[in-house]
Amino acid sequence: MNNLQEGKVKMTNYRWVITAMLFFATTINYLDRQVLSLTWKDFIAPEFHWTNNDYGTITGLFSIFYAVAMLFAGKFVDWMDTKKGYLWSIGIWSVGAVLHAFCGIVTAGIVAGEWTLSFEGARQAIAVVDDVSKIVNVSVTLFVFARIILAIGEAGNFPAAIKATAEYFPKKDRAFSTSIFNSGATIGALLAPLTIPFIAKAWGWEMAFIVIGALGFLWMGVWVFVYDKPEKSKRVNEAELAYIQQDDSEEGAEMQKDTGAKVTYKQAFRHKQTWAFAVGKFMTDGVWWFLLFWIPAYLSSVYGLDSTAAAPHIFVVYLITMLSIAGGWLPTYFVDKRKMDPYAGRMKAMLIFAFVPLLVLLAQPLGHISVWLPVVIIGLAGAAHQAWSANIFSTVGDMFPKYAVATITGIGGMAGGIGSFLINKGSGVLFDYSIETNLRFMGFEGIEAGYFIIFCICAFAYLIGWIIMKALVPRYELIREM
Repeated sequence: MNNLQEGKVKMTNYRWVITAMLFFATTINYLDRQVLSLTWKDFIAPEFHWTNNDYGTITGLFSIFYAVAMLFAGKFVDWMDTKKGYLWSIGIWSVGAVLHAFCGIVTAGIVAGEWTLSFEGARQAIAVVDDVSKIVNVSVTLFVFARIILAIGEAGNFPAAIKATAEYFPKKDRAFSTSIFNSGATIGALLAPLTIPFIAKAWGWEMAFIVIGALGFLWMGVWVFVYDKPEKSKRVNEAELAYIQQDDSEEGAEMQKDTGAKVTYKQAFRHKQTWAFAVGKFMTDGVWWFLLFWIPAYLSSVYGLDSTAAAPHIFVVYLITMLSIAGGWLPTYFVDKRKMDPYAGRMKAMLIFAFVPLLVLLAQPLGHISVWLPVVIIGLAGAAHQAWSANIFSTVGDMFPKYAVATITGIGGMAGGIGSFLINKGSGVLFDYSIETNLRFMGFEGIEAGYFIIFCICAFAYLIGWIIMKALVPRYELIREM
């Protein structure tokens, strides 16, 4: 028996350094995504004369392009390999993030005919232009362009991170590593309101995009020197490599079988399980994107809180969202303790999570008592969504062969993107309409009526989605051949 088998060689733990890098990348991903939502109402809209509809157009198109890019991001990362694929991904989205800052300069050059490298100079040039519609059209177009680049790059984050985890961890540890780097999404959402509005207030909204965007380039500089495949890394010793590759022998045959199998979209759509997953994503993804993009505007429009005053409220929303860790524990309890099959356990857990967003119906009525009540309620709805999301993704692995999982996930991502586009664009149109007509609904008037209507949609989306999924796939049905 050699020293490795006897455990005399102390194992390095470099795989956790890689996990830390994935965590920071995901944190930056969500910080970049939130800069616009935390600056548009107080800083950008007054300069470019944006309405809620204009903002809804920008966020809606971001959702669509992000969803489309998700279909191709995984294959791109596989083609480039993990190290280069991640560099390209974060490089593209960091460029997109920084490009937002220069939309004002380009708008001034186009609508005012004054080209300057000064952000303040661009603001002054735009301020004297009488044609407001031209300012709106040009600026929205430029922001959509920057947003598309951001979406294309950000779509590669999770495929690259999941691939890196598979390379550095054995099967039994991958879920734990994934939960660590995935928590970067919540941490990014927590840090955003505590940093972005204050940067914008002190140095201008442009610098918020530049400073946060620059974090990605710093990450790239570290990644170049940190990442190599474990078998090539000088920081991974023989003991750790053996630990990482402990199930390669049994996984090898499985992977070899998967390599030759390809799934067409036509084959995928033949199965009602595909439609169940797609419907679940379509009905619920938009709720999360609505919370991410519109809650700062909600606190401003309904409660008069500017971006800095609303910072602690938004922080609490995402702090409560961290309760979603129960999403991973509850189905395990049903499977282990109640002896349910994985699909039944997940569906039961998802039904429980689907009832929590009904609390959103109370957000507006209780908001007249204290703004903190809707903040807590929205945070609980966000936690329920993240718990639901973790489980709906897992249903794909429960029912489909391994070689089909990425394709089915991409279809669901596309469906979720369409749902997100509809709710974001629809919200912008509805909010402007509610202000212009002083809309009345269920005792609310104006913008409050508009938000209450969207909250009603968010409240019932999960139950409707669950009912349709259950009707399509009432019980566990494993698909062995596509």
